Amino acid sequence: MIVLPLEGTRMSDLLKWKKGACEAAKIASNLLLSMRQNFSVREKGLYDLVTDADTASQKVIYEHLKNLFPDHDFLGEEDGKGEEKDPGPNAPPTWIVDPIDGTTNYVHDLPLYAISIGLYYQGEMVVGVVHDPSRNEMFHAAKGLGAFVNDTPLKTSSITSLGKAMVTTGFPYNVRGMEHLFSWWKHFSHRSQAVRRIGSTALNLAYIASGRCDVFYAFDNHVWDVAGGIVLVNEAGGKITRVDGSPYCPFKPESLATNGQMHDLLVAEFQNGPQEG
Repeated sequence: MIVLPLEGTRMSDLLKWKKGACEAAKIASNLLLSMRQNFSVREKGLYDLVTDADTASQKVIYEHLKNLFPDHDFLGEEDGKGEEKDPGPNAPPTWIVDPIDGTTNYVHDLPLYAISIGLYYQGEMVVGVVHDPSRNEMFHAAKGLGAFVNDTPLKTSSITSLGKAMVTTGFPYNVRGMEHLFSWWKHFSHRSQAVRRIGSTALNLAYIASGRCDVFYAFDNHVWDVAGGIVLVNEAGGKITRVDGSPYCPFKPESLATNGQMHDLLVAEFQNGPQEG
């Protein structure tokens, strides 16, 4: 028997919300694929690209979700507001959307980008959807109801040794003056099987949930980067906290997501600091 942790929320509500998010992600994915050879690019910050495909994707997601759930709120990366404030436990359900997580990859036709949609309600993420248009993979989860890619249940890896782990990370667009990022990259390059930086936090988290990768860490995430992947990781048996092991908050920039079995080990790594050799 599944016990729902959300006061006053039925299983049918969670499934309805997840279904709507999957529909919106698929609509946006089809749009992005159709615009692959016909989009314009500008910089909204140093090395931080945005395309008209980003804004078009967010528009169709917003319209679909607002039509289905008119009483819900909406926070999108391309709103232009730049606000990442926690709406609080008494706010209406709030959709948090990254219309293209991995815009630079999209611009360069590197097939490592995704649509990320998460639903924040009663102080926590309760629905997560990450859709990879290039592979037509729909990662989806609702709290207490499991995680899936398309129709296949997800489960994190069983790796317990850092030396056998695939570690992933993310850097900000502008890394000037952020030497600690390279110290940690070097640290994990010496201690893990491999380190990867694929350019999409949403896919990083989906890959933790699917067992393709074992660890993801970052110091500079935005809430729309992680919103679609949090429930995926938790429902697949993984764990996500801040890098010091303290409780996770999607509105804070630090993230440490693991397969669950390695989490305490990784927290200890961060507590001890990066080692040179």
